[in-house]
Formats: sequence, structure tokens, C-alpha cells
Amino acid sequence: MKKMLTYMIVHVHNDPNISWEKVEENWGKLANVETCTWVRTCFNKDKGLRYCVWLAPDEITLKSIFADLDISYESIVEVEETVPDLWGKRWEEHLAAEETASTRGF
Repeated sequence: MKKMLTYMIVHVHNDPNISWEKVEENWGKLANVETCTWVRTCFNKDKGLRYCVWLAPDEITLKSIFADLDISYESIVEVEETVPDLWGKRWEEHLAAEETASTRGF
């Protein structure tokens, strides 16, 4: 199986000819895509912005999916992720506790 990479896709919904209902209809189609995995979308309906996270083997596959479904986008960028716990005191405390835990590794 090919390694899946993480991508951030930015969509700007500023076409008055495309209704929000059409956006939601497309979400139904995207949820059933088998070659990639739609992880989540953060959106601001009033500003017409959507930020989608996808797992995909490559950018070309994502572009093909959006082209096949006639879905526009502003950008597709391979990204990595971090979380605050990896950078704060709580993470260090977690690692120290993990070292002495009787359930280590579970």
C-alpha cells in the first residue's frame, strides 16, 4: 500500500451561482471517495472559506478527484501536523509517567 501523505486544501466559495446546498451535496460525494481519505473540514460559511484535510498518495490524485466532481479549490499543499501537547510541560510529564507505568506500551 502506498504511503498516504497529508494535504490541506483551501476552497473559497465566492461563486453566487453555487449554493451552500451544492457544497453540502459535494461533501456527500467526497465522503465516498475510495482513493483518498477526507479527514475533516473547518469552514466559515459567512466568509465562504473551507479548509479541508485529506490523506492522499499524491497531489495529482486529489486534483483528479476535484476535477471529476467539478469542485474548485485555491490551493493544495502537503502539510505536517503538530499539537500543543508536544511542546508543553504536559507532554514532558506524560513521557516521564509513561516510563514508570506498569502498563507501558499499552
